Amino acid sequence: MKILIIGGGNMGLTYAKAFINAHIATSDELMILEKNDAGKISDLESLKLAKVYTNPSIVKDAELIILSVKPQDVSTLFSEIKPYVDGNQIILSIMAGITIQRIKDGLKVNKVIRAMPNLPSQIGVGMTAFTSTEAISKNEEQWIQNLLQTTGKAIYVDSEQLINAVTAVSGSGPAYVYYVMDAMMRAGQDMGLSDSVSELLVEQTFVGALNLLKLNTDNCQTWIQKVSSKGGTTEAAINTFNAHYLDKAIIEGAKAAFNRAEELGK
Repeated sequence: MKILIIGGGNMGLTYAKAFINAHIATSDELMILEKNDAGKISDLESLKLAKVYTNPSIVKDAELIILSVKPQDVSTLFSEIKPYVDGNQIILSIMAGITIQRIKDGLKVNKVIRAMPNLPSQIGVGMTAFTSTEAISKNEEQWIQNLLQTTGKAIYVDSEQLINAVTAVSGSGPAYVYYVMDAMMRAGQDMGLSDSVSELLVEQTFVGALNLLKLNTDNCQTWIQKVSSKGGTTEAAINTFNAHYLDKAIIEGAKAAFNRAEELGK
């Protein structure tokens, strides 16, 4: 099956590499449509992942079209490729905030899938949620899920509204984790630890805590209780977090991301 990836940036290349490595597609079946930038085209061609094109007419040769461009470029993109799109092609969008209806209206198509991956997809441990229009068959849905799972885990959600929630939780989520890690590292440094020791302590603590959570049935609140001895150091930290409403701040931050995703779709 001919797959066209529009946009040879980080996520576009992530999918190209993942499809090749998983033997789902060959370099002869993969195509990348990129802006006419000689340096960028040369870099993409040197990777030998796919055939690289600058002429939007190549769109007509694809069975699956993956939209991997910045949301603010969508109007220009639609005007360029619309003449070459037909109703039998599947459109898979990973553009944040761009609704299925906007894609249907902009390209005059019905077979649309909207997905939201996150940054760890680049190393094969990503989380992607996706939804689709009724025109997508069960076989096509399963095929798309197999493609998305080459970059980690992929789940189907029934409502497009949930894609914006996914964006707020897992799409933006890695930045929240790095934010907390950075704060913990700076705390260690303030208490006299060297930069390298502080980084190692925090990184391994996150790895260990996640593995404990995954290998047991206990939830996060139960693990907090297990670590927090009465009158101990952990309880002192958790009490301070609660006094500053840290949990509420994180929830409000995620909701702000959700609201921004909603705005981008309008």
